[in-house]
Amino acid sequence: MMRVYLDNASTTQIDPRVLKEIVFHLKNTFGNAGSIHKEGVEAKKVLAESRKKIAEFFGAHSDEIVFTSGGTESNNLAILGIFKSRFGLSADYLDSKPHVITTEIEHSSTLECFKQLEKEGVDVTYLSVNEEGIVNLSEFKKALRPETVLVSIQYANNEIGVVQPIREISKALRHFRNNSSAKSLQLKVVENRGAIFHTDASQTPAYLDCNVERLGVDLLTIDGQKIYGPKGVGALYVKRGTLISPIILGGGQEGSLRSGTENVPMIAGLAKAFEICGNEREKESKRLTKLRNYFYSELFKMTGTKMILNGDLKNRLPNNLNFSIKGVDTEFLTLQLDAKGFAVSTKSACLDSGAGSYVIRALGGGSWRSKNSLRITFGRWTTMADCSKLILVLKKILKK
Repeated sequence: MMRVYLDNASTTQIDPRVLKEIVFHLKNTFGNAGSIHKEGVEAKKVLAESRKKIAEFFGAHSDEIVFTSGGTESNNLAILGIFKSRFGLSADYLDSKPHVITTEIEHSSTLECFKQLEKEGVDVTYLSVNEEGIVNLSEFKKALRPETVLVSIQYANNEIGVVQPIREISKALRHFRNNSSAKSLQLKVVENRGAIFHTDASQTPAYLDCNVERLGVDLLTIDGQKIYGPKGVGALYVKRGTLISPIILGGGQEGSLRSGTENVPMIAGLAKAFEICGNEREKESKRLTKLRNYFYSELFKMTGTKMILNGDLKNRLPNNLNFSIKGVDTEFLTLQLDAKGFAVSTKSACLDSGAGSYVIRALGGGSWRSKNSLRITFGRWTTMADCSKLILVLKKILKK
């Protein structure tokens, strides 16, 4: 049976061009980049070249790219590292509680960090989203306080693919930084820069503009496995001048922000993946948007009002469709589709819960909506024929 993989939001297949790059460096660049002998110097050179390529993709400086093990570690470093640098991860002793802003629909690796910070005495605001999954800009502005030291809002959601207005949020944050009258806490803990802005951009580089200057962010999370690159490697963009402390200690690699011997072959593969994304992003986004819209129109003909689309149809990643079908057990449907050769998902692969998706719950509607959701995420090798085959299989299954 020919398999059709449609779970690219969870992880992507590695691109053969990336794999070729990795294999070359596994064979030829095996030295430790921290060593001063010939093999070490060669590894350090590849590391520097890879860092430069990735920095150029984001419109950043090379020294602003910190390599990590992936998106989860990058989110942890961004959030916990900011607080460790200012409060030592405990705010209980302060006269005024530091305040942070995030949303109800962030990735679990972000939300769990904020739950931990709440235990340490930090005041956390979890912004709600509208029925289409978008943050209300006016509500964000109302949530800002002089004590706000960090904002973390995902660029595009990993479950429903909805794209947040990151540029508008950064503009509002800049305006607040410049006009806030209460400067005492800001001067004390963030050197008069106001709140730091972090975005998890793990899902977006293959489809959206990720230039950090245009986005207006201070920290940005990168994950190789979401862009047809290797698993177990990612990065965090850290804007120059942003005070952040390491959460992994050791030999002081990565500018002392992430200790551990760098995985040079995988980092070279990550750089290659970004090179491909940059060259193919516009064309591939158009192709996938066409596939997505075709599939959605055919699905709507089949299900009608029994189906609810989760998230705005237009303001979302070109490869993402997330929907709920009333009266259909989508976990069982996922298993049925798997038996027919189609890999889809019901929610984030990082969640292990029978309560349904907290992201879908945040959109409102009946409880069935979060428990009966299905996510289909098309990819680089998805064809129109694959979509047509899935439609036919769905028709047969749903008739039963």
